[in-house]
Amino acid sequence: QVQLVESGGGLVQAGGSLRLSCAGSGSMLSFAFMGWYRQAPGKQRELVASISSGGTPNYRDSVKGRFTISRDNAKNTVYLQMNSLKPEDTAVYYCNAKIFPIDYWGQGTQVTVSS
Repeated sequence: QVQLVESGGGLVQAGGSLRLSCAGSGSMLSFAFMGWYRQAPGKQRELVASISSGGTPNYRDSVKGRFTISRDNAKNTVYLQMNSLKPEDTAVYYCNAKIFPIDYWGQGTQVTVSS
């Protein structure tokens, strides 16, 4: 069983920064493909960034150069550093772990960027 708990969301002005954390439990988590998703009101959930078990990151185009995903396997934690935040980044951010064949999700953390 894997449990994921996100933290670090909040209200920030445009141009500001936030760091999200996803703390996980479960012995297989270090082998998981991890990702951060977000869902804005009235929109579909979208992948923001992902990182392989070996540490290779990928980003959606709209956050490249602003967001950085990282992981600390010893702590079973994945991070999302978000800089130069924009109002359009406002959403609930969810942590995801893929351990075949199951997807695990956290409860989400709200990020609100004011203009």
